[in-house]
This record gives sequence, C-alpha cells and structure tokens, in this order.
Amino acid sequence: MKLGQLIALLGAKLLTQGADLERELHGCYICDLLSYVMSHAEKDNIWITVQTNLNVVAVASLTEVGCVVLPENIEPEELTLNKAEAEGVIMLSARQTAYEIAAVLSGELK
Repeated sequence: MKLGQLIALLGAKLLTQGADLERELHGCYICDLLSYVMSHAEKDNIWITVQTNLNVVAVASLTEVGCVVLPENIEPEELTLNKAEAEGVIMLSARQTAYEIAAVLSGELK
C-alpha cells in the first residue's frame, strides 16, 4: 500500500511536510512501549501508537518504519513534529481508534 492510499483510506491528516505519497508501506505494528517497538517493528511498517513525545521520532527513525499513525485525532506537540520533519519521519493523525485502524488495514495489507 502506498502512503497516499493509506491517507485516503483512513481519511487521515498528514502532520509532517515533504512526505512521499508514493512510498510503499508493508505491514502494520501496534505498540506504545518504545523499547518493544525498537526490537519488533520492521522497515516500512505502519506504526500505530498513542505516544507523541520526541522519542517516538527517534524510534521511528531507528526502525525505519514507513509512517507513524496516531489514532483518535491525537496530535503531537510542535517540537515533535519539527523533529519528525527534520528526521524524515512521516506522522499521520486519524479519527479512528487503534483497533479500528487495524481492522481497516487487515483487509488491505498484503
């Protein structure tokens, strides 16, 4: 699935500038425990989390996830968004719960 398709599918808000809407995303990982994400998330995954601090950007960059999706219209502080843009980390906010996002993606991701 491409990033642009994900945004359209969820009706998500793109929080960071300069995102490549043609970027390919593979798989989904849902977790809020950052140390666990570091050891289990895979490159190009869609990472769903409610965490919004600067460490999310560091973990996303380290694991090379395809994007971070914040459920329930959560929006991080400007400092986090600025760091995400500087690191090339794509962040989205969606109205759905993490469960609802996963349910939608389960039928779409191969």
